[in-house]
Amino acid sequence: MNSLVYAGYILVLLGGILLVIFGLLGLLGTVLIPFSPLYYIGASVHGLVTLIIGVICVIGSKYVARLEWAIILLVLGIVATGIGGTLVILGALLGLISALMSKKPP
Repeated sequence: MNSLVYAGYILVLLGGILLVIFGLLGLLGTVLIPFSPLYYIGASVHGLVTLIIGVICVIGSKYVARLEWAIILLVLGIVATGIGGTLVILGALLGLISALMSKKPP
């Protein structure tokens, strides 16, 4: 495994784990907001989306060297905000660079 791919794998994995943790904390934190139903729905949806993106990033971290997965992870990192999303973006960029460097021109 290329060192760029390995670094990208580690970054995407750490970012995905952080997104899962933040998603769970977002879902659990909405229990403490009983007085505003609209804010409750928004916070719950944000926590759920962050959790789903984190799980996809953890699963997709194994395939960061493939061009398709690097692009998918890059888009997911842009959608997910915060430090987890930033780590996913950096790891996806490393995987994208590695995938484009390994392709031979026609």
